[in-house]
Amino acid sequence: MASDTTSNKTSEKTIEPEPSPREVADIDHGAETDLHRTLSTRHITMIALGSSIGMGLWLGSGTSLANGGPAAIVIGYVLSGSMIWSVSHSIGEMAVLYPLPSAFVQWTSMFVDPAAAFALGWSYWLSYFITIANELQGINTVLSFWTHKVPVAAWISIFWVVITLINVAAVRFFAEVEVVSSTIKFSWIIVVIISLIVVSAGGAPAEGPIGFRYWNVEPFTNGFKGFLSVVPTCIFAMSGSESCALVAAETSNPRKSVPRAVGSMWLRLSLFYILGSFVITTTVDPKDKNLFGGDGVNASPFVIAYRNAGLDPLAHMMNAVIFISVLSTGTISGYGGARTLMGMAHLNIAPKIFGKADKTGRPLASLFITLLIGGGLSYLNVSNKGADVFTWFSNLTSLLTLFGWGMICLSHIRMRYAWKIQGRDPSELPWKSWTYPYGAYWGLVWCVLLVITEFYVSVWPLGGSPNVKNFFANYVSVVAIVVIYLAARLYYRGPWWIDARTIDLDGMRRFYADTADVEAKTHGGIISKMVKAITD
Repeated sequence: MASDTTSNKTSEKTIEPEPSPREVADIDHGAETDLHRTLSTRHITMIALGSSIGMGLWLGSGTSLANGGPAAIVIGYVLSGSMIWSVSHSIGEMAVLYPLPSAFVQWTSMFVDPAAAFALGWSYWLSYFITIANELQGINTVLSFWTHKVPVAAWISIFWVVITLINVAAVRFFAEVEVVSSTIKFSWIIVVIISLIVVSAGGAPAEGPIGFRYWNVEPFTNGFKGFLSVVPTCIFAMSGSESCALVAAETSNPRKSVPRAVGSMWLRLSLFYILGSFVITTTVDPKDKNLFGGDGVNASPFVIAYRNAGLDPLAHMMNAVIFISVLSTGTISGYGGARTLMGMAHLNIAPKIFGKADKTGRPLASLFITLLIGGGLSYLNVSNKGADVFTWFSNLTSLLTLFGWGMICLSHIRMRYAWKIQGRDPSELPWKSWTYPYGAYWGLVWCVLLVITEFYVSVWPLGGSPNVKNFFANYVSVVAIVVIYLAARLYYRGPWWIDARTIDLDGMRRFYADTADVEAKTHGGIISKMVKAITD
């Protein structure tokens, strides 16, 4: 009788309405969460396109231009761009196969080591709320272009509330806000590139032809050390690009959405960063005192380019777009931080309350603590110079980002190794990156090298002598990662690597409808039968 009851329950379960085989028709087998899959390909693509366009590009380019010079900033963005392109392809392959709330934290736990996942989870959550704080203080810098009458604390408080409201609204509302802001940013950068090329050629009312004047005078303002000082800002500018991995867990069809987001990466890299930074180097003097971080108005180099050219209306429009970008990046950081903390709770490395979401799919507890700490930290700007706070935060975040990017690439390498050693063929993957293995190794090696070189800059800073305060201000995040990792190793013990032969490649996997035949032929079992029941 009991078996009949079980059989009936199973039958009832298999005849529930399912998507058409032409749609997603997938089975999560362990990957199910309280999050809702309400986001579309359009959402994840636009979030991927605009998620990292914020303070790092629009404002941070000013400090980079002053410290490193025209050649340093362009090379820095080319290097950083090649890294995140490699990382995004690793994300693409794994996010389609394992679309999980905290993505790379859970991938690290599955394929590398639980202690490494523990260190990555807490350090990456730290980077998210630091980014919230940085973007909130950046809003004050942007708005001070128009007025100094509003206290810094007031601006921070107002937009802290705005970021909170966007995040606690329905997930689709958050996604639509990001689609609109990304569309504005993407459209405007095209205007910027074309208009500043015209300015450089001598088409502006207040300036004659500029050409490569600043490149010819001094391409590297502070030599090799100046270039190394620029790299953290370039990394910080591109941090957030990995957010598409987190969004995959709330996307209806990751196999369709994630590859499109990855495929759009070349457009963002070439337009937003490389061409965007290049036109600035041909229109703004690295020694301009008004650059962000200088002694003047602390404006964005893009705003300065328009003002020097006598194009004040464009300068005001540029500042408005920067404001939207900075606010958007802060909002996305709240989203990313909450999902990271949620995934950590599923791994039992964070309190269980953070692993829950309400009936509409909002992880409210995770959002609350992330936004509370990030917003509170932003008040450091009240008593410190904005550019100094930006430098502290961006250096901390860039090193945490390097750790995250490195672990994504390492997880991809380990996943493929486990796939191979367990006798599976790459053709069985729902989506396969053409960059593997070279892309994953390229990203991993550069992450390691840059962490080492930033140690050199932290010990021997640009324009200063070695001192303990400067070292910890710039490198404390690496120290924290090492301490957290070693403490976690003492707790977890065991081998330093997970044995690839014991990795459960199906436990947290999402199966797609048209991979059912492959699964039935190669692995069989209950999972394949469930897929067959749906597709039949």
